[in-house]
Amino acid sequence: MTAATFDTLGYFEKLKAAGFTEEQAKVQVEAMQGVVRSYDEASRKELATKGDLQDVRTELKEEIANTKHEILKWMMATMVAQTALLVAVIAFLK
Repeated sequence: MTAATFDTLGYFEKLKAAGFTEEQAKVQVEAMQGVVRSYDEASRKELATKGDLQDVRTELKEEIANTKHEILKWMMATMVAQTALLVAVIAFLK
């Protein structure tokens, strides 16, 4: 990510044109630079890195594998119960 850009000279000139003194305009430009810099730093902290994305991928793969295992376990149990029920019904009908 690129750093946020701030046209300090343009801002300074606009302030001067609006009637600020040179000293007032300089102080205002410095204050705005600080705001832009702190905003840029704060926004960088919330970005995901490649490592973060890889961690999420790994967690998702593990979760999918666990879910597949659970589904297979329940399907096998259901098939066994269904087979037992069919055998019992056939035995009862004979």
